[in-house]
Amino acid sequence: MTDVPLILLAAGGTGGHLFPAEALGSVLMKRGYRVRLVTDSRAVRYSGLFSENMIDVVPSETLRARTPWALARTAVMLAAGTAMALNLMRKLRPAAVVGFGGYPTLPPVFAARLAGVPAIIHDANAVLGRANRFLSKRVTAIATSLPGALDRDPDLAAKATMTGTPMRPAILAAAAVPFSQPTADGPLRLLVVGGSQGARVMADVVPPAVEMLPPVLWSRLVLVQQVREEDMARVRALYDRLKIDAELNPFFPDLPARLASSHLVVSRSGAGTVAELAAIGRPSILVPLPGAIDQDQFANAGVLDRAGGGIRVPQTEFTPDRLASEIAALAAEPQRLADMAAKARTAGALDAAERLADLVEKVARI
Repeated sequence: MTDVPLILLAAGGTGGHLFPAEALGSVLMKRGYRVRLVTDSRAVRYSGLFSENMIDVVPSETLRARTPWALARTAVMLAAGTAMALNLMRKLRPAAVVGFGGYPTLPPVFAARLAGVPAIIHDANAVLGRANRFLSKRVTAIATSLPGALDRDPDLAAKATMTGTPMRPAILAAAAVPFSQPTADGPLRLLVVGGSQGARVMADVVPPAVEMLPPVLWSRLVLVQQVREEDMARVRALYDRLKIDAELNPFFPDLPARLASSHLVVSRSGAGTVAELAAIGRPSILVPLPGAIDQDQFANAGVLDRAGGGIRVPQTEFTPDRLASEIAALAAEPQRLADMAAKARTAGALDAAERLADLVEKVARI
């Protein structure tokens, strides 16, 4: 087996990074390559494609503050991680390293450069993240997911390929489900998700917005909403009072299937969410997370907004009045929802994992 080329995949221990790595790894394994995952300690609980004996944990650190102590700690952790990753390069002799963004990718991708191993970074956002921007001039190739990511960087654009975001099998299965246009008096299926940083604002805005809808819509609404435990009682009380058919939960393990069955999605605009909405083709109202240094979620939402598949609403404008107005208008125009679904689909890339695997083979010359 040692003569079979090995590809190292570097990804942080969150789903947004691990899911694309898993999708690429699955394609590479089908093509006959060996794969290993280099990650941080958060992925110890991971139980997907990569078994325990296929994972190498390398320390890393996010820059959490700009105090001398924080800067020193980050530098020490990244240096230690790079040294450990460099030993991995010498031991494993990979044909290529593919990084999926975030600080945990810095040590292995930087070590690949030091060891002379071809390296690729993949960025799922519409703008490069800070870690990928640091690595961008030091890698062999850049894979992007959304248009416009390198419009302001012609030098980087010259070595970039737009592959899209590799999709896990559950998303590909959901993408095979056609959009079912709601009827004028039938159920209107609304999915509300916010992620770990966004569920609070959804709990604050969505319930009063629902209360502002015309009462005739209350009986049509089939609502699925991600709600934190601490917000559950107040959100449940309002929906019960309005007799809304609502399913509330802090986490939905079958989220791809929920996306596929929805007529409208209200969500943050993280890279993974936008990519999945585009792949499956579902209309959305997107509320970018404010305050991000790179404004990545604002740019991500803009991709679907410009395509006509989503409506971008900055959080400063995300009020119950505005949301109720948007939902009521869309509910009154079922054909518009169907048109948005089709337009969202144009921004998706179901073959992204295959495209990225092609790029890996080209860069690694295997």
